[in-house]
Amino acid sequence: MNSTEAPRRAAPARGMWPLYAAGFTTAFGAHGIAANLGGFSGDAVTSLLVLGGLLALYDGAEVVLKPLFGSLADRIGARPVLLGGLVAFAAASALYVVADSHGWLWAARLGQGAAASAFSPSASALLARLNPAAGHGRAFGSYGFCKSVGYTLGPLLGGVLVWAGGLRLLFAVLAVLGAAVAVWAAVAVPVVPPLPKARQTVLDLARRLADPVFLAPTAALAGATAALSVGVGFLPVSGRAAGLGTVATGAAVSVLAACAAVVQPRAGRALDEGRLTARSGLLAGLLVTAAGLACAMLPGLTGVLCAAALIGAGTGLITPLGFATLASSTPPERLGQTMGSAELGRELGDAGGPLLVAAVATATTLTYGYAALAVLLAAGPLVVLVGRPGKR
Repeated sequence: MNSTEAPRRAAPARGMWPLYAAGFTTAFGAHGIAANLGGFSGDAVTSLLVLGGLLALYDGAEVVLKPLFGSLADRIGARPVLLGGLVAFAAASALYVVADSHGWLWAARLGQGAAASAFSPSASALLARLNPAAGHGRAFGSYGFCKSVGYTLGPLLGGVLVWAGGLRLLFAVLAVLGAAVAVWAAVAVPVVPPLPKARQTVLDLARRLADPVFLAPTAALAGATAALSVGVGFLPVSGRAAGLGTVATGAAVSVLAACAAVVQPRAGRALDEGRLTARSGLLAGLLVTAAGLACAMLPGLTGVLCAAALIGAGTGLITPLGFATLASSTPPERLGQTMGSAELGRELGDAGGPLLVAAVATATTLTYGYAALAVLLAAGPLVVLVGRPGKR
């Protein structure tokens, strides 16, 4: 397949599924381990400070490395970076299985984050290159669906694996998963050579990333990720404060993930079929997400469940539309760089949302923390309106 074919017709579906599986892998690996480190009672996790450091390693590596690997994908091709990242993920996971020591757990977690930084933006770039602009919504909707499944199954299946065989068993499963997806991608994903591109200075890059066409969808993606992290992390706290048990609060988080998974493919299809524009979809998604955070301010089970459903639906609407907009408005030879930079924005939202809510809640109450993020997201549509994301 040459570079001129990608914009005209989509690659066969069999070439898409390994990319969706890569999205599942990074989501399952991130949440599967993160959700179970706190209950690991060995010598590796000795304090809350150690736990926080282990949790931060994965996201920290992604914040630093995703833009770099995205640029590398543009230079040498996204497929080699995808395969290398998946192989590195399998190797990093196997490291702890073999070594099983405190120090090697830190190294394995850092290696997983660095590897995910390589194959995650590369998978997004390949989705954009292998599908015409009219199919970007479906492609990114399906990709987001598989990531949502990974986020949902990670804590549940990861907990079962840790219960059955300890943390080493979970890392072993992740090693096998990464290797299997790498082999699958090597066999099924078409070769997409890098495109020639003009020399780019640092000033040129800064101008492109400061363009509202990039900033508006990226800001929406960051806001959606911030709300998602707050929902997963703080809705259980609200549930416990209302006297709900762990089953009820766990079900609320599952509702959030399920709503996001269900909405993403439908939003992508609506975009491709012209029933929804990127601009109106991002606006609606931000407002729905803000409404979900407002519902979280209500006491009791009703507030928690309504918040979970609306946050999940809003983020599920934003995610495929944001990435499809970025893909459609980016020169094909710069897709890796754009996707890596957009992923950086999401990671900052992932960290910034909980920090904002926690800071406000510490000074006041959690109710006001939800309100602060809701107001911030409700103001987001103004950015989208001014930015006018790329036309579909």
